[in-house]
Amino acid sequence: MPDDTTPLTAANQNSEAMPAITGLNHFAWRCRDAEETRHFYEDILGLPLVHTIALDHVPSTGEYNPYMHLFFRMKNGSCIAFFDLADGGQYTPDPGTPLWVNHFAFEVDTVDEVHVMRDRLVAEGIKVIGPTDHGFIQSIYFFDPNNLRLEITCNTATPDETKSYADRAHDHLKEWLAAHPKP
Repeated sequence: MPDDTTPLTAANQNSEAMPAITGLNHFAWRCRDAEETRHFYEDILGLPLVHTIALDHVPSTGEYNPYMHLFFRMKNGSCIAFFDLADGGQYTPDPGTPLWVNHFAFEVDTVDEVHVMRDRLVAEGIKVIGPTDHGFIQSIYFFDPNNLRLEITCNTATPDETKSYADRAHDHLKEWLAAHPKP
């Protein structure tokens, strides 16, 4: 949870010449059906569809692979995006990774808004886990139509708590690595 005031550490001192990453532009995921995905993200979650791209060739590789790329904007301007490859296929989770590991977390401003989103999802027939109090955030969890686990969360930590997490993060990681050496 570092912010712009995070002091340079041994791990990031060499990055002074690097441009600062200012935020998330978009996160992209595969979807099986562009309209089903549009309905879920725009009509249920309230994220407007703000851009679409339909091409037959991938610009970065040149390979032939027709697709529709959809972008849904969040309040801060970042997006969640999807690729419909027009083949009806969808993302298949890695069988060796628990389903709760890979997820995308959206943030709302208040715990009350977390509850409003939970009620809205449940009313749409979507199974929701939570709210779960993690001590520094409160969250709900659910899956979208593309098998992507989603979280809606609200930060409940005070500024002092947030600073203490950042101050301890490197030491905490070192403790974890010492207790869980790789084979």
